Amino acid sequence: MTKDDIIALPNPHLRQKSQKVGLVTDEIKQVIADMEAATINWDESREHEVGVALAAVQVDRLYKIVVVRNNYDDKSDHTFTAFINPEVVKTEGKLVEDYEGCLSVPNVYGKIARYDKVKVKALNAQGKEFRVTAEGFLARIFQHEIDHCNGIVFIDHIKDDAEAFYELKSDGKLAKLDYTSVITNQELWD
Repeated sequence: MTKDDIIALPNPHLRQKSQKVGLVTDEIKQVIADMEAATINWDESREHEVGVALAAVQVDRLYKIVVVRNNYDDKSDHTFTAFINPEVVKTEGKLVEDYEGCLSVPNVYGKIARYDKVKVKALNAQGKEFRVTAEGFLARIFQHEIDHCNGIVFIDHIKDDAEAFYELKSDGKLAKLDYTSVITNQELWD
């Protein structure tokens, strides 16, 4: 798969709940490999961005599967960890507002409040249950991607439309997005 296989709003599948994976089959392992390939291809096409994670729904596969890049600070590291049927079992800490973007909402960023610590349980690619505790940016990643599995896109969390949307400029800096264009696009996103 490539970046062209990543679906974007207003594709209605992004608003659907993904189905739980019962058994890790060769098909599921192929979906994971496809997700990793699409993410790598996407970030190779972007100068100032890195694809840190992807949910299966974003490649139009309605499975509760998330892949998370092992080292999102190193764009050349193309290794991922698969989380099958991921679930936040506990949130801790405070809600922290920070910028988020999404491969399925191209060129738009928004300020979103997320818990700064979460505990997640999932199955690995061999079907074994495991748990992780994530803090900071990694906690944000899990909440964002697990939302995808439940048909929720990050823009659904934005309450103050006039002040919350941003775009990435060619110099790699975020700038406030023109509110008029956000409203026009938001009609497409809903």
